[in-house]
Amino acid sequence: MNDSTTDSTRPLWIALLLLWLSGTALRLTILAVPPVIPLIHDDLHLSQTQVGVLTGLPSMLFAFAAVPGSLLIARTGALAALAIGLALTALGSALRGAINDVLWLYAMTIVMAAGVAVMQVTLPTTVRLWAPRNIGFATAVYTNGLLIGEILPVALMIPLTLPLVGTWQRGFVFWSVPVAVIAVLALLLAPRGANAGAPSRRRWWPDWNDPLIWRLGIMLGSVNSMYFGVNAFLPDYLTHTGQREWISAGLTALNVGQLPGSFILLAVASRLELKVWPFVASGATCVAAIFGIIFGSGYVTVACAAIMGFAAAFILILALALPPLLAAPDDVHRLTAAMFTISYGVAVIVPVVAGISWDLSHVPASAFMPIALCGIVLIALAPAIGRLRRYGT
Repeated sequence: MNDSTTDSTRPLWIALLLLWLSGTALRLTILAVPPVIPLIHDDLHLSQTQVGVLTGLPSMLFAFAAVPGSLLIARTGALAALAIGLALTALGSALRGAINDVLWLYAMTIVMAAGVAVMQVTLPTTVRLWAPRNIGFATAVYTNGLLIGEILPVALMIPLTLPLVGTWQRGFVFWSVPVAVIAVLALLLAPRGANAGAPSRRRWWPDWNDPLIWRLGIMLGSVNSMYFGVNAFLPDYLTHTGQREWISAGLTALNVGQLPGSFILLAVASRLELKVWPFVASGATCVAAIFGIIFGSGYVTVACAAIMGFAAAFILILALALPPLLAAPDDVHRLTAAMFTISYGVAVIVPVVAGISWDLSHVPASAFMPIALCGIVLIALAPAIGRLRRYGT
């Protein structure tokens, strides 16, 4: 790393800690839902369609609320937008169980997901402002927090949280408390540089005619589609191929496999900034792992799922570092908002196409073909990165 402080009054480690904590807040409240879906289903008498709506709302908001998040940053500043995102996430999550009604649950889930969407747009901007000489490393730090935030509620909700608090409604409040605490810490401890949180009349609407926006959005959408697609179709695929006993191990390997990749990038991310070969190598690894899942079985499937998670984490972190590397400080929010809008749009479409492929062909493995194609698209787009210049060079 090239600098030890973000400004004259705050050590770099404080900014990195806040980024890591904010990264965990991106997923803590969202991933508290899957473990208690059977309880919600029974209490609110949900249909499977309603369960699908509940689990799909966050991804939809991630796409729709990204550009409004850019507007919020432009009007209030990065720090205020981050605090607002954290506050909305905590409030919406805590109130999800306040009334035993499915429409109320949906409404508060929308509030929560809107807060997360704002945070997702804000964090690359804060990376650029708080750690301008350590962008790759700082991105790896908050993405590592995101991955930890995915694992903790899934692992602890049933064995620890529910015995402690008693109900799924209180469980949602439990996981909202750390998010609210992080909001307070951000306001108290964030770097106080000239641009760290000051509002301005900056532009906020993305330039949709810029090819860079679409290239980066499709690249991020490709890795999101591969990761979410394999998560979605692996259980049914293993069931239809007589390997139901490997579902838990496969999903665990896919998700926990991301952690080693994030830890490695903590050490080497700065050396890989704007390099083409990590995207190409990781994309090829994802494609190979997907075919390993299709043609393998048992431990081979589990190993390939872990490799898939590892490579996907590499791509995700390096892709999230691109907006603060390539855009001027006042434009990071616009580029990031467009990138997330496109990427989550892609991530919604690809699994639908994969499901249609399975339904029409009646061949389970066909669902993985559109998912694998995303890796090939990523490889095809990656060489353009080598022609891009980081801001200020």
